[in-house]
Amino acid sequence: MDSSNRKIVDFIKNEWISTASSQSSFAVDHNLDEKTVRRIKNDPDYKISLDTIQKVCEAKNLKLSEFFKLVGL
Repeated sequence: MDSSNRKIVDFIKNEWISTASSQSSFAVDHNLDEKTVRRIKNDPDYKISLDTIQKVCEAKNLKLSEFFKLVGL
């Protein structure tokens, strides 16, 4: 798996999903399907889409460039 993809998925999982009150609330708050949140959290081979990254950034009020700096890319 691409290490950049893994960094992005791990960052979202560790920094944001793990601190949410529930997977369901994170999904609703970030305009994502709950299945997507479960895959980010549990699937080591999950390849995140740009659309998903954009939805998370929108909900967090982040520009994509700011997000990638946070992730370290």
